[in-house]
Amino acid sequence: MAAVRPFLTAEWRHLVMLSWACDPALLARFVPAGTALELWNGTAFLSLVGFRFVGTRVLGVPVPLHRDFDEVNLRCYVRREVGGEVRRGVVFVREFVPRRAIAALARLVYNEPYDAAPMTSRVAPAGAPDVAYRWQWAGAWHRVAARASGAPAVPAPGSLDAFIVEHYWGYTRQRDGGTVEYHVMHPPWRLWPVTDWSLEADVARLYGAPFAAVVKGTPHCALIAEGSAVTVYRPERIPASADGAAAGAAA
Repeated sequence: MAAVRPFLTAEWRHLVMLSWACDPALLARFVPAGTALELWNGTAFLSLVGFRFVGTRVLGVPVPLHRDFDEVNLRCYVRREVGGEVRRGVVFVREFVPRRAIAALARLVYNEPYDAAPMTSRVAPAGAPDVAYRWQWAGAWHRVAARASGAPAVPAPGSLDAFIVEHYWGYTRQRDGGTVEYHVMHPPWRLWPVTDWSLEADVARLYGAPFAAVVKGTPHCALIAEGSAVTVYRPERIPASADGAAAGAAA
């Protein structure tokens, strides 16, 4: 992968991450061929994530008016084994960004489920951060927010916090049923303990009624990640011999 030219570079900052335990059956249709749903201690998780793109470049070129923007996405977690290497990855249920060109490019290059929507954010990073992301869809405004305390730290290996943030691959089902994977490189992120969070959203309208039954009540995990510079590489198609050869869920 090191020989492949980066497609996108940016910083991802102030990630609000709310995660709930989820019935694996609900996520099965989102798991691309050649991957398997990843579990933590036998449990599947669904996460709602809001964050900032900063200093974005595509193929090394900054695009005017498209360098700094917000994203909110709903995701689940998968894995793929390649020659003994376990590639822990993310699959997106739906992603919102404020610019139509960004959504169109992501759909064209990766076939990611992006939509463009008006968005605003508030980040108060002095000390422990207080962060909120808002987006408008189907005639209503939706909001996810969290407030942290203390000092950030890298999560303990094997913890639920580490499971949520330590994924360095993306997987996307293609229109013909195949799968592409892409590598996302960044250093381990430090996390703040969240003292308060809120989600004001019509989840059924945004993602469908089955998800509304999951995304309710207190999350099993609520984090604010500091973020870092990231490099996203071009997607590469999984060989046909790997399609459908799922690698067994993680314990």
